[in-house]
Amino acid sequence: MSDAAANAAAPYEVEECRGFLRVYSDGSIIRSGNSSFDVPIADDSSVMWKDVVFDAEHNLQLRLYKPVSTSLTLPVLYYIHGGGFCFGSRTWPNFHNYCIRLCSDLQAVVISPDYRLAPESRLPAAVDDCFASVRWLQTLAISENPDPWLTDVADFSRVFISGDSAGGNIAHNLAVQLGLGSADLAPVRVRGYVLLAPFFGGTVRTRSEADGPKDAFLNLELIDRYWRLALPVGETADHPLVNPLGPHSSSLETVDLDPILVVMGETDLLRDRAKDYSNKLKDWGKKIEYVEFEGRQHGFITLCHDSQLANKLMNTIKKFIAENSG
Repeated sequence: MSDAAANAAAPYEVEECRGFLRVYSDGSIIRSGNSSFDVPIADDSSVMWKDVVFDAEHNLQLRLYKPVSTSLTLPVLYYIHGGGFCFGSRTWPNFHNYCIRLCSDLQAVVISPDYRLAPESRLPAAVDDCFASVRWLQTLAISENPDPWLTDVADFSRVFISGDSAGGNIAHNLAVQLGLGSADLAPVRVRGYVLLAPFFGGTVRTRSEADGPKDAFLNLELIDRYWRLALPVGETADHPLVNPLGPHSSSLETVDLDPILVVMGETDLLRDRAKDYSNKLKDWGKKIEYVEFEGRQHGFITLCHDSQLANKLMNTIKKFIAENSG
């Protein structure tokens, strides 16, 4: 074979994300085994944690966190990590540190599940996996041989589901799937959802997307790239799992939902989508709260080093949990 023919036959790179994911023309994929965020792992002696397999078929694990010392039963908070559906793990230090802080500050049991990533596993795989992680909690709650590490401290009637970015998108889709009261999960009872900078999309640009800076942490080029990799082949960003208010989505007006808290950064390119979502649900009579942090862009929630801002975020979530625990 000539050099020209060999070069023509060689696979070439068709997608690249932050240097950690490369997709080639022959369908092969190379992933870095490292985290995208080089931050030190928090060592908080007030919190203990362990990993548990919740889906043996797909070898998926979740990480459980609980305070070292408590005499109370505590609310349960799911934290579903972000990463454009293409990255992330419960083990990444930024997510791990955030869960430790949630556990410590909120005095809650925290559950952080992994899910299958795109493009190897495109949507709806991530949503299905996170639903399975909640089903796992139900199985534990009704088991004749429960794990006392969790069951001795967790209040299964006070469960909250939160998610960051892609995780926020998943949290929304779980809210719709489970419905008001989450009756199919009994004795587990979901009381509310916390959508942290939810990764929603659409084919029509919003103003915050179109006018957002090209050097933003999550810029428009990256947004489009993540959707190309995460959506089912042939689908657009108006897919119902992606655009909850889109032309192909069922109306949420008649869907009964548990309370929702939406948290956004003011300069996040996804801001307008989250704000439109919140306003529309509020117009339809849903119990929804929208909180915006001035001057913050996408990613500030788990990468925030401003203690005053981090405290405000924790207090916002703590207040939401307290108000919806009854």
